[in-house]
Amino acid sequence: MSITPELYDFIVKVVEDKVRDIRVTREEFDRLRKDMDEHFRRLEDAVAGLTEAQRRTEEGLKSLAEAQKRTEEELKALAETQRRTEERLNALAEAQKRTEDELKALAEAQRMTEARLSALAEAQKRTEEAIMKLIISLDALRVEVGRLSETVGFGLEDIARVVLPGWVYARLGIRVSDLRREFIKVDGREVEVNLYGEGELKGEKIIIVGEVKSRIYGSDVKEFYDNIYVPIARMAEAKVIGILFGYLIHPSAKKLSEELGLHVVVSYE
Repeated sequence: MSITPELYDFIVKVVEDKVRDIRVTREEFDRLRKDMDEHFRRLEDAVAGLTEAQRRTEEGLKSLAEAQKRTEEELKALAETQRRTEERLNALAEAQKRTEDELKALAEAQRMTEARLSALAEAQKRTEEAIMKLIISLDALRVEVGRLSETVGFGLEDIARVVLPGWVYARLGIRVSDLRREFIKVDGREVEVNLYGEGELKGEKIIIVGEVKSRIYGSDVKEFYDNIYVPIARMAEAKVIGILFGYLIHPSAKKLSEELGLHVVVSYE
């Protein structure tokens, strides 16, 4: 089959168009590949950036997880502290309750103590009033006893004045006319003597001094010896005989009178 010039021209034209199209497509392909390479490079950079960001994110998440763990541990510790605090608060509340109960008990005890003190004060007042009345009664009784003692004493002195002259003569051989109450000056002071008399023994002057008491004890003998007998005997120009006369003579009086050279005489002798 022969090719006509028209066909040839047409074919050449078609081929040229195709070649031209192919050249355009190649250029576009190269341009596209270049763009794709650029896109891929940017994509790789983006992926690398994302990878780095992911790494940093994971590290951040790890740090957050660690922080969360520490936070949970701290919360747990806080919860334990809170539990212990609540226990201490409960214990303090219980202690406070016990303290309040004790204060109540103390207040009640104080009230009862004050009541007892008031009662004791009232009893003390009554006791003091009773003691005052007793003191007044004792004072009155003392006055009466004093009066009675004086009455008995003078009565006993009268008995002694009658009894002792005979006793002195019978026991000591001393003759004495009478015995009387006398006041004697001794060392600048006045000494009262219940019984005083002057007598004689074988021509020698004798002075009798005596004390009259219803009951005579050792202390009475000592007092008579120190305050009456010794001062008078020291100043007298004659021998002094000391006699104590009474209703009752205690053994201590007998013993001491013997030691001091005195005589004790009971009214019934």
